[in-house]
Amino acid sequence: MPLDEIEMEAEEAMEKAVTFLKAEYRGVRTGRASPGLVDQVKVKVAAYGGAPMELKALATISAPEASMLIVKPFDPTTLKDIERALQEASLGINPQSDGKVLRLPVPALSGERRQQIATQVKKLAESQKIVIRNARRDAIQQIDSEKKAGDLPEDDAKRGHEEMDKLTKKYESMLEEMAAAKTKEVTEV
Repeated sequence: MPLDEIEMEAEEAMEKAVTFLKAEYRGVRTGRASPGLVDQVKVKVAAYGGAPMELKALATISAPEASMLIVKPFDPTTLKDIERALQEASLGINPQSDGKVLRLPVPALSGERRQQIATQVKKLAESQKIVIRNARRDAIQQIDSEKKAGDLPEDDAKRGHEEMDKLTKKYESMLEEMAAAKTKEVTEV
C-alpha cells in the first residue's frame, strides 16, 4: 500500500475520533439548557412500529431561556411516548406536559456535580486520544511491514513515521482544546 494511502487512512481514523468527541460533548450537561442534552434520546413510538427513534426526528427542541427546554412533537400523539423516554433517560430532568408541548426545567448543577462532569469530560477526551494513538500505531506497523517487504524505500518509511507523529500531535491537541473548552463551560457558574 502506498505511503499516502496509509497516511490518509490514519488521518481518517483520527478525524473520526474528533467527530465522535464533538458528538459526545453535545450531550454533556452544563449549567445551561441546550437542545443537545436531549436530541439523541431514543424514543420508542408504538404508532411508528415501536422502533427506537432519536428525539430530534420526532420533535422540535428549543431553549427559550437558560434553564428551560421546550419539546414540541411534530405529531401530538407521540407526546406520551416522548415524555416516557425522557423520564427513562435518567437525565435528572423531569418533563412537564401541558398536552401540546413538554417543558423541561434544567436544574442548576451543584459544585460537586460540576466536578464529576468535568472528570467525565476528561475521560471522554482520553478515550479518544487512545483511538488516535491506535491509528498511529496501526499506520506505523503498516509502514514498517511495507518497508520490510521492500515495497517502501527507507527514506519514505522515515518520512511516514514523522508524518504520523505530526498527525498524532495535531489531533491530540485538538482533543485537548475541546476538553479544556468543555471543562471551562461545565465549571463556570
